[in-house]
Amino acid sequence: MSTTSYIESNRDRFLNELFEILRIPSISADSAFAGDVRKCAEKVAEFLIAAGADNVVLEETAGNPIIYGEKIIDASLPTVLVYGHYDVQPSVPDELWNTPPFEPTIIDNKIYARGACDDKGQFFMHVKAFETMMQTNTLLCNIKFMIEGEEEVGSNNLGTYCKNNKEKLKADVILISDTGIIANDCPSIDVGLRGLSYVEVEVTGPRIDLHSGVYGGAVANPINVLCTMIASMHDENRHITIPEFYDDVEEVSAEDRAALGRIPFSLDDYKKHLDIDDVLGEKGYTTIERTGTRPTLDVNGIWGGYIGEGAKTVLPSKAYAKISMRLVPNQSSEKITEIFQKHFESIAPAGVKVKVTPHHGGEPVLTPTTSNAYKAAALAMTETFGVEPIPTRGGGSIPIVALFEKELQTKTVLMGFGLDSDAIHSPNEHYGIFNYFKGIETIPQFFKHFAALSK
Repeated sequence: MSTTSYIESNRDRFLNELFEILRIPSISADSAFAGDVRKCAEKVAEFLIAAGADNVVLEETAGNPIIYGEKIIDASLPTVLVYGHYDVQPSVPDELWNTPPFEPTIIDNKIYARGACDDKGQFFMHVKAFETMMQTNTLLCNIKFMIEGEEEVGSNNLGTYCKNNKEKLKADVILISDTGIIANDCPSIDVGLRGLSYVEVEVTGPRIDLHSGVYGGAVANPINVLCTMIASMHDENRHITIPEFYDDVEEVSAEDRAALGRIPFSLDDYKKHLDIDDVLGEKGYTTIERTGTRPTLDVNGIWGGYIGEGAKTVLPSKAYAKISMRLVPNQSSEKITEIFQKHFESIAPAGVKVKVTPHHGGEPVLTPTTSNAYKAAALAMTETFGVEPIPTRGGGSIPIVALFEKELQTKTVLMGFGLDSDAIHSPNEHYGIFNYFKGIETIPQFFKHFAALSK
């Protein structure tokens, strides 16, 4: 039986099994769901065993377990290490979901559920593709699985695990599906990811909240000060004003900018989809360049003072913000965090105290389009989509890609199948049934071409 026939004959089961893990609220950010996180890990391990994997185990860490499994068919053949994550973002605010976030629902051929695209639907494609290759006797490479449960909270324990298990995780390529394609009729492969520096800032004025009538205008208001400080970090051209911020930025070549310009993109459709009147970004760059090749600084949350119902005329003691900076090749998350802290402290007026707390970071990466692994992915997508994929740069960050290069000395191929419109991290996250099965169909072709190119 061909892989295509096997997939088609097991279509309903492949969906129902995905739904089983989508129903488990494996939210890693909230300790109240720790039991569900483990339950999800155990269920994924069960599916790996059923698919034919050997040595499947829940590797304990200081946090959530990592699922490991393998199938070594011939030590002389190339080995593919598949990475994914079974933890998901919180579903709140649940009232903004049109369907229950942990009860997968199909609407318009899309699976609506938290984690449908990020990353349960995408890593589970690999489990089902592996099963398909096992059942059709078409597995042409060795395969190892490493599915973790802390990606959404920074993968804090993954580095230690990789460092302590280098031989066990040894592979010729790492294959990840945690990214997307341009469109269902325009496949693409991410060859670059931005890095990340994420910090929390605290601005403190008076020791306690004060009456805004008695003290307003005489004492620094931390919220006003914080807003002024944040606003000062961009100039009129949306250029970041932190000294040394751009010192290490690798400029994109004219050839690469031209290639990015060939990506199908409608600014009108983009604005319509987001329900905005216009875009806003760094002057001199297109929207695609801004989101893939340029560093950014964004406020992710800001709070302080009284936010309850009704009015309370208070001058707050403290104000807070969470700030993320996306980084591009050659920038260092550690260095950017340091210069942000130095700058933020330097621009604070005398009437307040400032505290900067780094949270987590990750390094930017570029993957070569000349490698056998990239060529195998491109050939596989060309075969299943009927058109050659476009190499693109992703705007998001997957810090573990740089971690893998450092600890495992192995390059990564980012062969994802999601869409920008899938609302990952947002209410009503969804994943197309077309995309789910296109992934299951394409992954065996990657193994076939990678085996052939590696000879």
